[in-house]
Amino acid sequence: MRQLFLFVLITLSFSAFSQNRMTPELLWKLGRVSGLGISKDGKYVLYSVSTPNAEENKSSRKTYTIPLAGGNPIQVSNSDSMLNNDKISPDGKYMISNAEVKIKKVTGSDYYPELKKSNVYIYDNLDYRHWDTYEDGKFDHVMLAPMMSGKAGDAIDLMKDEPYDCPQKPFGGDEDYVWNPNGKEVVYCTKKQYGTAYTLSTNTDLYAYNIETGKTTNLTEGMPGYDINPSFNQQGDLAWLSMKRAGYEADKQDLIVSNGTSKMNLTAQRDDIHVEGYKWSDEGNKLFFWAPIDGTLQLFEVNYPGLTKMMPVVKQLTKGDFDVTGVVGQHGNTLIVSRTDMNHAAELYAVDIISGEMKQLTHVNDATYATLAMGKTERRMVKTTDGKDMLVWVIYPPDFDPAKKYPTLLYCQGGPQSALTQFYSFRWNFQLMAANGYIIVAPNRRGMPGHGTKWNEEISKDWGGQVMQDYFSAIDAVSKEKYVDKNRLGCVGASYGGYSVFYLAGIHNNRFKTFIAHDGVFDFRSMYGTTDEMWFENWDKGGAYWDKNNAAAQKSYSKFNPSDLVAKWNTPILIYQGAKDYRVPIEQGQQAFQAAQLRGIKSKFILLPDQNHWVLTAQDALVWQHEFYKWLDETLK
Repeated sequence: MRQLFLFVLITLSFSAFSQNRMTPELLWKLGRVSGLGISKDGKYVLYSVSTPNAEENKSSRKTYTIPLAGGNPIQVSNSDSMLNNDKISPDGKYMISNAEVKIKKVTGSDYYPELKKSNVYIYDNLDYRHWDTYEDGKFDHVMLAPMMSGKAGDAIDLMKDEPYDCPQKPFGGDEDYVWNPNGKEVVYCTKKQYGTAYTLSTNTDLYAYNIETGKTTNLTEGMPGYDINPSFNQQGDLAWLSMKRAGYEADKQDLIVSNGTSKMNLTAQRDDIHVEGYKWSDEGNKLFFWAPIDGTLQLFEVNYPGLTKMMPVVKQLTKGDFDVTGVVGQHGNTLIVSRTDMNHAAELYAVDIISGEMKQLTHVNDATYATLAMGKTERRMVKTTDGKDMLVWVIYPPDFDPAKKYPTLLYCQGGPQSALTQFYSFRWNFQLMAANGYIIVAPNRRGMPGHGTKWNEEISKDWGGQVMQDYFSAIDAVSKEKYVDKNRLGCVGASYGGYSVFYLAGIHNNRFKTFIAHDGVFDFRSMYGTTDEMWFENWDKGGAYWDKNNAAAQKSYSKFNPSDLVAKWNTPILIYQGAKDYRVPIEQGQQAFQAAQLRGIKSKFILLPDQNHWVLTAQDALVWQHEFYKWLDETLK
């Protein structure tokens, strides 16, 4: 009898414990898993776990190994020695790295050395600031150094005196420069444009530096779009990611391979494929890549036929409501990948290349998830106003009861041309929103890859057009359900999603009871005058506001500008703004808040002085989350 009592008590305790819900504090305690590679001996997967510490406002990082077949992880301190270093030349004589080099005079003390305490920047070109950093005249260059020297002065600057960056700013890393397996060449990626010209162009190219002759050759001459992420197979074939059109940063991204004399586009035949990243197979006869497809990120392979007349064939390896977000490495018929879904942060999985079956390897956050009640995600197809079928993700609260009524949020994705998949965000976290009692409606509206090139491109120069009707189609369709409280609808989003919030606030016809925007575009004219990447403005808006002969630009500025709709605003709005966001600069959020306040609309402005387009530190993120739900409690519940 006593044993039965203990069993019942334990069962009831576990049941109660398992019904906990995600909180901001718990979200910012989750370990963030990054795959590092497969060990030299092929027996282990190496990965790091970064764990935020909210109290100290920083993260700690530890490295582990785990057997390829799965098992118990072991913490290690010598991970570099366990992995192959692809920055060392094949003959072991040289190493490549990158270092910052002063090229241009910019500061007051550059021009006036005697005024060393001056704090002045002097510019005669655009690109004076980018993403979250002001230009200071320093550029990242690729450096070649003899392995045995040990002297910094012996390093050769492969980009000597050039005012260009490799790695590319702001997001490039050491994947931007690689060795040719012949050991005689270093291939690197850069955009050879400076100042104003840089802000107008997306023309990054791949360059080969011959270490014997010192000669540099442009390998992608005549290819005017983005050419990035170079890598070789062991046979010396070069692969990279490429976009065709100049100035279009969201063009279809294809996988290209060159054998030195000719180029082959391996993914041209698939209109629905936009390659996000890739990795050569160990054999060098095919490539694995991940790409958005039907609201998820999936793993694919494509063969490389070489000099034969065979056509490359794309094959999808994985299927399911999850995202494959990267390939860590290959061992035989097993690939190690990173995977997420809307309820789970990244963990590493082993994928059988033949069957596509997946086995979870790391379990960093399993113990936490075991204590949580999970919400359900559901696919729904909605008919748009122009008769198209649109995928809409619907995320339900844990312990959802269809007999109850729930407040519901329309989530507006940023980009604008970024995929809305089974991602796990530490800011726009659907699991956390659902845990707070909200249904989330997340439409794959116009302007998202994974549904064909035409669907993806229909948002350019039409920011406030059909896409806004797509939003209404999604929220109106889901609002027909009895469990949706039509009197408690909200609309939230960041970047282009923030723009969507500002625009919808002027045309929603009282659908929504509250709005939340983060780093959203509010005024097209001031945006054109202060943002950093002019190629984006010229492509997506059509051009400059002063160009009266440009019909596309004039349509954007006259029809799709949220600041022109402020007279119709009548709904509470919360506005976040990162002060170091030079992509969507601070005046965008300031203007929106000032307009709301002067209109007498309930509004709040949350300035994040140390943040850029994102929120990267724990305590700022926790304030962000608490203010988010506090606002919803005030205006929606």
